[in-house]
Amino acid sequence: MKRVLLPLIVCAAIFTADQAFSEARLKKGQTVYVPVYSHILVGPQGYSFRLAVTLSIRNTDFRSPITVVSIDYFDTGGKLVRRYLKRPVRLNPMASTHVFIAETDTSGGIGANFIVRWRAEREVNEPVIESVMIGGRSGQGISFVSQGQEIIE
Repeated sequence: MKRVLLPLIVCAAIFTADQAFSEARLKKGQTVYVPVYSHILVGPQGYSFRLAVTLSIRNTDFRSPITVVSIDYFDTGGKLVRRYLKRPVRLNPMASTHVFIAETDTSGGIGANFIVRWRAEREVNEPVIESVMIGGRSGQGISFVSQGQEIIE
């Protein structure tokens, strides 16, 4: 019985992921929550493993620019740690921008997040907004990605 269920589960997961990518969504703006981790806990004693964070914002529209209105960084307790933009940033079609947080900066904590606000003059393809975390120590490396999720303010 277990041999039959596993292929069905895998097929369902592939269909769901494929379906999500095939549904292009047009928007004129969003507020996006992006989880990030300045460190994670590993091992039986919860050893703190520090991570560098790169927030990536990619305009996926071929014809129209988008404007990144704000990039705000919050800590585990929900307190604003840092505002990254002094003024809005225009991203031309297919352009991207990023924010980098060094491994040594643990001000966000294990439950940190970015709130990214963007807008466009007309409906455009949703940008890809994600964070990449990476760290290495003593020959071990950890890396993973967190996807941004639209939220309503």
